[in-house]
Amino acid sequence: MNIAANIITILLSAFTGWVTTWIAIKMLFHPRNPIKFLGITIQGIFPKNQRLIAEKLGQVVGKELLSFDEIESKVTSPDNLQKLRPDIEAHIDHFLRNKLNEVFPMLGMLMGEKTILQLKEAFLLELGSLFPVLMKSYMHKLRDDLDLEKIVTEKVAGFSSGKLEDILNQITQKEFKFLEVIGGGFGLLIGFGQVLIAYITS
Repeated sequence: MNIAANIITILLSAFTGWVTTWIAIKMLFHPRNPIKFLGITIQGIFPKNQRLIAEKLGQVVGKELLSFDEIESKVTSPDNLQKLRPDIEAHIDHFLRNKLNEVFPMLGMLMGEKTILQLKEAFLLELGSLFPVLMKSYMHKLRDDLDLEKIVTEKVAGFSSGKLEDILNQITQKEFKFLEVIGGGFGLLIGFGQVLIAYITS
């Protein structure tokens, strides 16, 4: 039994498994531009299907991840007004105590502390009713003007192939390396299997 030949067979099988997996991963992105060879057009999977990927991603983002209904419910939530209430109240207070005096000095002189507090409370109460209505109306107009699905589709479709590859590599770099190791591991096992079969049949 030739030990050196067996070792070479095992190492070659491992290398073949690794390089095959490496080439398969590279072919996800390369060649970036179509290449015709013997009547067959060869192009990387992602560059070839970039528009389709962009459309599918746009649909997912526009209909599931960022649906306008969910955004509207968040924006028009009474909790948002409560978060803004201190700032709104301070602004109204400043208006009643200072700005109003500048515009209507006589009216300002007739307004006491009690009147200011009553007016401020009335404004806040009215704003509490008006805020959801205004925001809902704004969101309906925004829905007509802002097509999330189209924006995402055009953005992704407009990426250069290099940029798309960089983005996907950043996300899946560890997984790609793991696949290469797995490919080498399978090649190693196949090599051992070949040597074992040759030993048994010899």
